[in-house]
Amino acid sequence: MLSVEDATRLVAATIRPLPVEYLSLPLAAGRILREDLRADRDFPPFNRVAMDGIALRFAAVEAGQTEFRIESTQFAGQPPTPLLDPEAAVEIMTGAALPKGVDTVIRYEDLTFRTDAAGQRYATVQAYPPRQGYNVHARAADRRQGDLLVPAGTRLEPAEVAVAATIGAATVAVTRRPRVAVVSTGDELVPITEQPAAHQIRRSNALMLQAAAWQAGAEAEAFHFNDDPEALRRGLPALLEGFDAVILSGGVSKGKADFLPETLRELGVEQVFHEVQQRPGKPFWFGRQPGGAVVFALPGNPVSTFVNFYRYARPWLLAVQHPETAETLSLPTTALLGGPVAAVLTEDVQFKPRLTHFLLVSLQPGPDGRLLATPERAGGSGDMASLLTSAGFLELPPEPEQFPAGTVLPAWRFR
Repeated sequence: MLSVEDATRLVAATIRPLPVEYLSLPLAAGRILREDLRADRDFPPFNRVAMDGIALRFAAVEAGQTEFRIESTQFAGQPPTPLLDPEAAVEIMTGAALPKGVDTVIRYEDLTFRTDAAGQRYATVQAYPPRQGYNVHARAADRRQGDLLVPAGTRLEPAEVAVAATIGAATVAVTRRPRVAVVSTGDELVPITEQPAAHQIRRSNALMLQAAAWQAGAEAEAFHFNDDPEALRRGLPALLEGFDAVILSGGVSKGKADFLPETLRELGVEQVFHEVQQRPGKPFWFGRQPGGAVVFALPGNPVSTFVNFYRYARPWLLAVQHPETAETLSLPTTALLGGPVAAVLTEDVQFKPRLTHFLLVSLQPGPDGRLLATPERAGGSGDMASLLTSAGFLELPPEPEQFPAGTVLPAWRFR
């Protein structure tokens, strides 16, 4: 039987970058950028006024001048008008381009104003600026034209979208979303809109996997097949050809109605492995269709399905969207790409079987900033409700059997 480490390595070997597509910027939010975005001009592109107030020559203040005639008023978005009188000032608003002839801005809070009989306004300085250029955001202070702003491989979050808009990137190159077919199997499963009989349950695993796949950036469509080999032979080929990944739940163990492993092999899917030294989720089956989909066939108990998805399928879905990760043929190791984070066990745990144990835990920050993992009560791999109070699972290695409080272990977060 395969170890978790070997199973991870074999899943990783199937990672390939998905193709590029071009989207308008509003539709690209959340996607992985596949081109570098560079500054098309300086940031800011002009000497930008940072406070509402007056703009003047710092040399005039240094010379002892305290009152300044308001020569003109300038708002953001207006072309700057040069100051003509070196002893006057421009009343100016935040965001405006600093006019020629001035170099410093004094905010309204540090001024008093008066108006003479002819209607001319004057400003008196109450608090002197400490230096030339005060309250001015200098041109190119942030970035220069041509500087790399957003490198390829970055997820386009709101900040990146704003920067892309600033440089006029109306259309961007991004990774196509993974297309995932989520398949539930079993005669006991009924649609969620139906009232199940006493011996039936609703198709919750499929909806769970579909939601989790969407969260991982995929487009997921749900399907269902009863425990009928002929129905599987008829229905699966289109999914294997039309999707990047097929994620199945149920039908992979050794029961008399577990037809999936044999049916998949009959359909030409190459079995990479079947069964992993882990609990829950030991019957996990993984394969690939030459020229088609990668297949994650997960055990049907809900916690087994859930844990296997977050341990293997989610990192795969994230990795194929990141070209630099896909090219290294390794599953991501950072929390950003679905990998584990370090957590400290808060209670003693004993687990005797020589299997990797995925232990459901709640996760809270400790007083020293470390992540604390507290085991949650679970009634086995069928206890779906135990997922509600958990935030992730610790990965306990096959040895030792005892894990005292304070042990640092990898935690796979799903919240």
